[in-house]
Amino acid sequence: MSKFTKEMVDDYAEKLLIKLTDEENKMVLEEFDYIDETINLINNIPNINEVEPMTHTLDDFSCSLREDVATTSVPIEDLLSNADYTDGREIEVVKVVG
Repeated sequence: MSKFTKEMVDDYAEKLLIKLTDEENKMVLEEFDYIDETINLINNIPNINEVEPMTHTLDDFSCSLREDVATTSVPIEDLLSNADYTDGREIEVVKVVG
């Protein structure tokens, strides 16, 4: 029996502000079931809890950090001079959402 239901998928879709057709809902349920089966396969690997997590796929990976040096910022007036429309220290943009 599936851990996921049509109602759960509809609830998730509603929270994401999308509408799913019955066909799309069925497809999502099948994908969730496949993902759940795969996770169960991984969880059933003997001694999986004893495996140390990897931080990188290569053993010889090394990361060197640059020295943190403070520098002066570009004055806000210079940055705002590149914008067509400004309101004080803010840039006005075209409204894209109704």
